[in-house]
Amino acid sequence: MRQTLRRSCNECAKAKQKCDLQTPRCSRCTKRSNSKCNYANEPLTLPSVGSSLDPFDSYPPTRLPRDRVQRLIHSFLNKIAFQYYPLDLNKTSNPFLVSWWPLALGDPVLFHVSLQTACLDDELLAQKGFQTSEILMADSVALLRRKVENPIMAIQDGTLNSVITLATIEYGKGNFEISKMHVDGVKKLVDMRGGINSVRQTSPLTGRMVSWVTMLVNGHPQFQTQDDTGIGDGIPPIPEWQLKWNDFDHDLYEIGDMGIDYAVKNVFIRLRTVFQRAKRIPFPTTNCLHDLTCFVVHRLLLSAPNPETTKLSSITECIRYGIILYMLISQGPTYYSHAVFMESITARFIHHLEHFESTGRQFDSLDVWLVSVGMVASTGTSRYSLFMDGARFLATSLQLRSWEDIFVHIKRVLWLELEGGEDHFRSYWDTVLGMGDPSTPPLSECSSPVVEGNSIAAGFLLNLMAPGRPVSVSSNYQRRQSILVGPET
Repeated sequence: MRQTLRRSCNECAKAKQKCDLQTPRCSRCTKRSNSKCNYANEPLTLPSVGSSLDPFDSYPPTRLPRDRVQRLIHSFLNKIAFQYYPLDLNKTSNPFLVSWWPLALGDPVLFHVSLQTACLDDELLAQKGFQTSEILMADSVALLRRKVENPIMAIQDGTLNSVITLATIEYGKGNFEISKMHVDGVKKLVDMRGGINSVRQTSPLTGRMVSWVTMLVNGHPQFQTQDDTGIGDGIPPIPEWQLKWNDFDHDLYEIGDMGIDYAVKNVFIRLRTVFQRAKRIPFPTTNCLHDLTCFVVHRLLLSAPNPETTKLSSITECIRYGIILYMLISQGPTYYSHAVFMESITARFIHHLEHFESTGRQFDSLDVWLVSVGMVASTGTSRYSLFMDGARFLATSLQLRSWEDIFVHIKRVLWLELEGGEDHFRSYWDTVLGMGDPSTPPLSECSSPVVEGNSIAAGFLLNLMAPGRPVSVSSNYQRRQSILVGPET
């Protein structure tokens, strides 16, 4: 038998204030950044969307009707937050619930921008125009302009978060010049804060989002990286990056004598070391995988030579872009869709793979890994059939008759043990081997985490993305004997 019938949280009861019964934390505790929001009796049900989520109206004022604001708040807290950061689906630890939202409640600009993300998602579903989100956009920009006039308020976390989110919204709408203007603006704010590493140290969520999203919307890195020992003002490596190489698995693919450029070889070997260690000691937090991905992708793109002035090594570039694609697949969409960015990387990957295959080398585990990554990365694009045909040709050439045969080759090159990772890659090869539906690409379980109750695959952040331009493939490439197209006919 319950000792009390009280349903409000302990903190609201102690303060003799009305509690709105939100879980995992009520609105009052959320605004006060109080992590000790405990209920004597867990609320039986969540308040309906139409009911008040904040009876005190303690959020910044807007031009929208109160009921509309309440619905958008509910959408952000229960849907958008997890689309932003699908690596953590826990309400008690998702950074957009425990860090971003409390900040938004005290920052009118960030509050308007946050509502705008939820509003765009709703309006895309309704398909009746974007009237409300345009109101929020106009007010967001007006509030932001006033805020950046104050040197102190201009460099606050809420300001940086607002500007980078506006950049993604404009990019998704196809307003690329405005998006670039916002990116340039946030870079100046980062400089005023002492650099991207300084921002990451004091405000991890803001630093991570700014460094990652600026790269996605501009198509190339906007910040440098630190060196391998963590020295410098750029994006830092994770602590495991400095581990010394130990041959945990004696059957790993050897790349020592293949003529790979040092910058790429160094990343490959260090990344393999991190992955081997993760088999024994998993990453301590979900942020580790994102931090590793952000650092590796930036490092590899920043070290890419200029093709107009440097003779490129095809094997080096294949591994460079293969690693980038594999990291994007492993992490999945975070903060913003990487669909257009991945398509651009895949185009470069295919270009260099064309030259790599023309060398007449004997196919081995590296080819299996490269094609596997290509299949997953090209899902839903015109390039998917190229990799599928190449995988069939490779399976015949190497006499790969089962997933077990294939997985041995993949693990020898570069592989991170993730929940569902093996099943995800296997689904593609099952199709190649005739065990799946050849007309339907497998769902991207690993690269597109599913959020319960999400009616749009990744909300407005995915749906607003401008489609990437297809890259043509030369006729010589299509005729060449290749793992991508099979023998010449």
